[in-house]
Amino acid sequence: MSTHPPGDTPAHTIDENAPVIVRLSTTINASLADLWDLHTDIGSWAEWHPDIDRADFEGPLAPGASFTWLTAGLDITSTVHEVVPGRRIVWGGPAHGIDGVHLWTFEETDGVVTVRTEESWSGAPVEAQPVALEQALRQSLESWLGHLKAEAERR
Repeated sequence: MSTHPPGDTPAHTIDENAPVIVRLSTTINASLADLWDLHTDIGSWAEWHPDIDRADFEGPLAPGASFTWLTAGLDITSTVHEVVPGRRIVWGGPAHGIDGVHLWTFEETDGVVTVRTEESWSGAPVEAQPVALEQALRQSLESWLGHLKAEAERR
């Protein structure tokens, strides 16, 4: 098993050494294909997720592709690190001194999809305020999962 020094995180996972890590999941009553299409249609995020003011993505959805988005007053450029269609997507990048890595996984069982999200934050702002930023990230991800569930089940 290989080990990676902090800051040298493999692209397919979060930074397990980061000062802030949040892991959440929910179940959604929607088909996996529809849910995957909704979640990976990055350009439409702002249509169903009120915390996202803008999301711009030209595609194709593949490792190395980048997208820009505006949320909570932060203008973010994220790079896709891994895509396994219908199963997992990982993206990340720096924003205002915070290096984030975000992993999403999707698993369908008996017509219900379990969506898991894991995100790590590192960098000087996180080291300075880990408790406050962990709370902010947790609230952000809870909101995202809630809006994703509501939109997928509405459709």
